Amino acid sequence: MTEFLFWLSLAGLVYIYLGYPLLVKGLARLFPMRRERHPVEQKVSIVIACHNESERIRTKLAELFQSTQSCLIDEVLIGSDGSNDDIAASVSALNNSRVRLVEFPERRGKPAVLNDLVPQCRNEIVVLCDARQILSDDAIPELLANFADPKVGVVSGELMFRRSSSDSAAGRGIGAYWRYEKMIRRAEGQFRSVPGATGALYAIRRKAFQPIPESTLLDDVVIPMIAVTQGWHCVFERKAIAWDDPSSSLGREAIRKRRTIAGAAQLIVHHPSWLLPWKNPIWLEFMSHKILRLVSPALLVIVAVTNVLLLGQLPYSLLLLGQICFYYSAFAGWICQKIGRPSSIFGIQAMFFTLNVTTVAALFDAVRGRFRVTWQRT
Repeated sequence: MTEFLFWLSLAGLVYIYLGYPLLVKGLARLFPMRRERHPVEQKVSIVIACHNESERIRTKLAELFQSTQSCLIDEVLIGSDGSNDDIAASVSALNNSRVRLVEFPERRGKPAVLNDLVPQCRNEIVVLCDARQILSDDAIPELLANFADPKVGVVSGELMFRRSSSDSAAGRGIGAYWRYEKMIRRAEGQFRSVPGATGALYAIRRKAFQPIPESTLLDDVVIPMIAVTQGWHCVFERKAIAWDDPSSSLGREAIRKRRTIAGAAQLIVHHPSWLLPWKNPIWLEFMSHKILRLVSPALLVIVAVTNVLLLGQLPYSLLLLGQICFYYSAFAGWICQKIGRPSSIFGIQAMFFTLNVTTVAALFDAVRGRFRVTWQRT
């Protein structure tokens, strides 16, 4: 039984982090979804939900209207979610009739703002983005090209991190992790659909949008998944880029991931039908990418404990030595972060370990209801 648990748990970890990415990549090559894609000249509505982002909104709007894609922007709806800064002055200073500020006196969270603003948009395609990230000059045209296919309901953009010689161990680990994530998303989009979108930049057909619970933590997963369960496709567009800076510390990234992982656990409670293969058209992708990772910490513990119990046989001694080396390298990556010495060798291990510790904390948050839908800056 001990050997069975060891190998079963190890197989689970291998499937989650290696087997599924290889599987979905192979499926994308063997059974690619045929889609139309060509330039589409169509006006779009942009929706930005924000709280106390007057400076970033000023920069964001200036960047949008100075880009070559400005001619495609018919309107920009800014949802001020209980802001108490001078965002109204920032918007009015632009003196642009295409920008409309909608102020909500009570702070309710991004899902509530999207529920109110998206139905008000006057265009068929709505682009959802955040105030912080800067978009590439051709982000909107690249998103639009995918809507040439009438079956496509949601198009996710790609989040790219800037890199510099002063990258921290956390930044390098986060960058590597995100490249790994994007590889999976590209394969999922080529095979069937992606179970979620990049919250910093994605587009949706207005008729594919459905209101979501205001307590939703992962609106960028729930909104696309509802569209997918209604028969639409959600695809990934790597040429539509939102530029951002990676976190400078593992602690800050852990705060963000803790909320994300708690949101993944929340999906089970709010949308239990998605766990059923006959209810979810992309059940394999959803379960493998979003749900199974929640059990990763438990599998790591089982592998470690059963490995100790199986000592005495050479293969298990070597496997335990490998585990010890891995955790020591993760600790070394954490030390590098603390002393401000970037490490390209240990950053990934430190990030992996931090994510699994964060998963445990996030699951406790979800069980005890200790999370807020309103985003707090790290």
